[in-house]
Amino acid sequence: MEITLSLKDMGLILMGSGLIILIIYCIVLIKNLIDSVKLTNKILEDSQVITAIAAERAKDVDAIVVDVAESVGSIADAIKGNQSAVKAIASIVNSLGAIKSLFDKK
Repeated sequence: MEITLSLKDMGLILMGSGLIILIIYCIVLIKNLIDSVKLTNKILEDSQVITAIAAERAKDVDAIVVDVAESVGSIADAIKGNQSAVKAIASIVNSLGAIKSLFDKK
């Protein structure tokens, strides 16, 4: 029994085997891409949590800055004689309490 292969048949065999190898490489590539996408999703979820925490802390700091600004204004008014000493001391105590609460939350 003799088998005769022409150049056309050999070319088709080579192209078919090359196509099979290409399909295998594409499958491996897609598998690796799926793993990368899963890892990227985990990183994005972590960054959302961190961003939420940072936004909450920024709001806390903003409230404290307002309290401190009011206290500084009260102290300036007290120095100018426009405010009683008791109210100035109360403002100082309030601002110190706000600053203490910022450090206690950590």
